Amino acid sequence: ETTEVNLADTTETIVKGGRDLFPLLPKAFEGIEKIGVIGWGSQAPAQAQNLRDSLAEVGSDISVTIGLRPESASYQEAKDCGFSEEEGTLGEMYEVIGQSDLVMLLISDAAQAKLYKKVFEAMKPGATLGLSHGFLLGYLDSIGESFPEDMDVIAVCPKGMGPSVRRLYEQGKEVNGAGINASFGVHQDVSGKATDLALGWGVALGSPFMFETTLRSEYCSDIYGERGILLGAVHGIVESLFRRYTRQGMTPEQAFTESCESITGNIVKIISTQGIKAVYESLSAEDKKVFEQAYSASYKPAKEILQEIYDEVSSGNEIRTVIMHGDRTDKFPVGKIDGTYTWQVGEEVRANRDEENIPMNAFTAGVYVATMMAQCDVLLEAGHPYSEVVNESVIEAVDSLCPYMHYRGVAFMVDNCSFTAKTGSRKWAPRFDYILEQLAYTAVDNGKPVNEELISDFVNHKVHNAVEECCKLRPSVDISCDVQSSTKEIVIE
Repeated sequence: ETTEVNLADTTETIVKGGRDLFPLLPKAFEGIEKIGVIGWGSQAPAQAQNLRDSLAEVGSDISVTIGLRPESASYQEAKDCGFSEEEGTLGEMYEVIGQSDLVMLLISDAAQAKLYKKVFEAMKPGATLGLSHGFLLGYLDSIGESFPEDMDVIAVCPKGMGPSVRRLYEQGKEVNGAGINASFGVHQDVSGKATDLALGWGVALGSPFMFETTLRSEYCSDIYGERGILLGAVHGIVESLFRRYTRQGMTPEQAFTESCESITGNIVKIISTQGIKAVYESLSAEDKKVFEQAYSASYKPAKEILQEIYDEVSSGNEIRTVIMHGDRTDKFPVGKIDGTYTWQVGEEVRANRDEENIPMNAFTAGVYVATMMAQCDVLLEAGHPYSEVVNESVIEAVDSLCPYMHYRGVAFMVDNCSFTAKTGSRKWAPRFDYILEQLAYTAVDNGKPVNEELISDFVNHKVHNAVEECCKLRPSVDISCDVQSSTKEIVIE
């Protein structure tokens, strides 16, 4: 079921999902007898379980099978989620690939770049390659290669980390349309059935709405977004503001509350339901002046880093960085990122949190919103559609990722994302921290006048309409990180 929505000055077609469409899954998956979910990282556990449960609900005999390396430490985790060798739903990676009609390649991006030739060779004739990220296309583009021309290539990309895909599916089982929105793309359609299959996949995941994109547009916006306000930028913002507020005389607990808690417990909740501009409009006249100071000083420094990130991603440089980092992990494993004083204080604050009385700090709001708006502008200037801009810069931040930071800190958010996201967040968070400290906060402290044109552009920006429309399409339940779930979140010790 397609729906036309007016986003700013454009009309886009979105596809409605929901549990009431589950009876259509057998038709969408026509010709598919086995789905092979390859890998067990951030997305695979959630997607495999959601697919299995949705197909079982309508009595489908399509099997969902996990494919892993024989020595994989994830074998037991897959068994704990109900997949087994005895029932033929758990097996060796390449054997599963060779048996599957739909191969959902959900191993890490770095592993995809290493193993893609063996994967293509193992796929049987007529099988479809399914991706949840356009990274592999970006890599193939960078080395002058392409997918085999005789196969369908589709993508369904949930706008949230894997654990949130599963949690919202479970928490919304009694509520139609509860899940994570997704983008979908058809890169190659040899069979003529690729679009139906992609949409069936998205519905089975529980996505309430799906937005069409291309794999190239998806990987540029996604890899860029997670390095920006979704993960890297918000980490840098919190670290820099915490230090600033303690220097100004706040207690450490107050500084964390006015920085991190203000974002995750107040600002993003307003954005999620009412839009970005609603944050500004909720402030008093005096607080609006503080917001404007922070926004005016932060927008261009943040945009400078964001433009650099986009250029690095679109040129293929950032993709090469991820692959090289993957080659180094044996010597230099991914380390813990929440050991600083900021996050130690955060543990104490969360333990004593009064959820109903988290303050709205106007300066924090100005910095955070300026960075979010700058991220949107870089994507819009590069020609991305509003639906993609809003989902990769706003909706994923406020409805999927920030709730994890609010629950247990920055590492709990970052480290439950993909390897590519973890790598990018760790690389770029210090850049945002540095440039805000050096350029934005010094401008405020030195009395630089507010750029009134910049504030006018913010207030009258067309993206606000698009965000408000997308807020209407948000999941019908709020994610809860503290209820029991079959998903297993990652905690790096």
